[in-house]
Parts: sequence; C-alpha cells; structure tokens
Amino acid sequence: MEHTVLNPQKGRLKTINVEFTDENSTWFENCWESGDIEMITDYNNGELQIKEYGWTYPVRIHDTSRAAIGYKQKQAKKLLRQTLRE
Repeated sequence: MEHTVLNPQKGRLKTINVEFTDENSTWFENCWESGDIEMITDYNNGELQIKEYGWTYPVRIHDTSRAAIGYKQKQAKKLLRQTLRE
C-alpha cells in the first residue's frame, strides 16, 4: 500500500510502498495527544518508519530498526526528535 512519509535526510515528502503487519510493525495503544508515538514499522531492509499520533506524516529513518530501539515507544520518540533536529 502506498503511503507518504517525510524523509528528513532529503528534506521532502516521499511516497513509499509498505504493508503494516504484525511481523514488521509495533502499535502503541497509549496515545492520547499529538506527539505520542503511535506505530513503528521496519521496512526496506534497514529502514524504520515512526508514526506519531495525529495528522502528521510518518518519518522515515535510515539504518535502524525496531530491534535497535528495543521495540520501545520512548526510544522511538527520542530517536525521532534527534533525527528531526539534525
């Protein structure tokens, strides 16, 4: 399925094909406000997609995985903030 994501390395939006399954995605149910991490997804052999709760685009992060951040919501948020600052 096609999705639009933010690619911070190139500073633009990109359309990618990714399927969200139990094998490649972790969903977090404790999302109540904008900025909470709703989902993390591994795709394309070594890339991670982090989706915040609300109407923002998911962010594509190269050279990492869910396992690298321990499948944790807090670590995903920290990685996302660090990536967007660079």
